[in-house]
Amino acid sequence: MKLDELPSRIPSGVRVLVGRTRRGTWVARDQNGRFGGLFVNRAQALKYARSIGQDSEGIVELVQEIELDIF
Repeated sequence: MKLDELPSRIPSGVRVLVGRTRRGTWVARDQNGRFGGLFVNRAQALKYARSIGQDSEGIVELVQEIELDIF
């Protein structure tokens, strides 16, 4: 999916997962793997999650490692 194909706001109930990869980069992606991105720092990953319409309740910050698996 291209960036310009993303919905302006994702449907309610969909969670955006934010966390670090084993290499230390930050990931923000939806729970179903439809979209996401790699980021240099946590602030940018959270900014991305908020930019697609998620409030703090729709963002889940993980403690375990996460990878950017986009299907």
